[in-house]
Amino acid sequence: MTLEPCNGHGKQPPCVDALLEAKIARVVYARPDPTPAKGGGATRLRSNGIECVECRDSRLANSLLDPFMKRLETGLPWVIAKWAQTIDGRVATRSGESKWISGDRSRLRVHRLRGRVDAILTGIGTVLADDPLLTARLTHAPRRNAIRVVADTDLDIPLTANLVRTARESPTIVACAAELLSAAITADKRAALELQGVRLLGVPTNTNGRGIDLIALLGALRADCGVSTLMLESGPSLLGAMLEHDLIDEAVVYVAPLLLGDEFARAAATGRVADSLSAGKRLRLSRVKPLDGDVELTYRTR
Repeated sequence: MTLEPCNGHGKQPPCVDALLEAKIARVVYARPDPTPAKGGGATRLRSNGIECVECRDSRLANSLLDPFMKRLETGLPWVIAKWAQTIDGRVATRSGESKWISGDRSRLRVHRLRGRVDAILTGIGTVLADDPLLTARLTHAPRRNAIRVVADTDLDIPLTANLVRTARESPTIVACAAELLSAAITADKRAALELQGVRLLGVPTNTNGRGIDLIALLGALRADCGVSTLMLESGPSLLGAMLEHDLIDEAVVYVAPLLLGDEFARAAATGRVADSLSAGKRLRLSRVKPLDGDVELTYRTR
């Protein structure tokens, strides 16, 4: 088992009751249940003569539990950053051309990932540059209807954007500075967006005046929208800001067999100051998968 058998009622009766009734002889689990209402299952099993062993040897079992444990500890969703890059770490040319750096199989896997998360976050810069849909269109596998979220401090999103036009088909949230939700100057824009089916979410701005508070945004998505897993598909600025605040838990990077060699081509993340190697953000490689010339690299930060 991944988690210690629960010992309290939730949507289902306690797992411990089922194990006792089935007369299971031995239980092995990866981590203890940290919730007071449901913890203590191992102790109860042992008191009823069932051998119960905690074993953390399985990296897979522990990795499956990481998102759950993070939500309990921080109240924030698990964040997966995704981007495609050249061998020399560029996500677009100097003019902004990025379609398509990665190949067909890579893009298929991106769409599958979109279908497994609760929400997809992007920035207004990406909306203005690429006009994305952020839906899982290339896969027929069962999928969630992920909430599409735009970090848009000044409420600049065009009414003609794909995300706005399809907001009644796929839930869409535009997160802006909290004061704009009551400002007279944005009244018409707010009404037009809501008429299209867009939900507006007011978020406090950073103390330095640069953008909305990303921690507050993630907290609101978790508390108000039930978002447990979030995929970040953004440009370099938002990715850099998320890295700066240690808000990325996992990174899925598609490296294409392409070199640009252009110092003005766009990097994957920007906006940070790293004057030494120790100022970088260290990631742990957990998976490598070849994809018809591309390579999918999966990293964990925790």
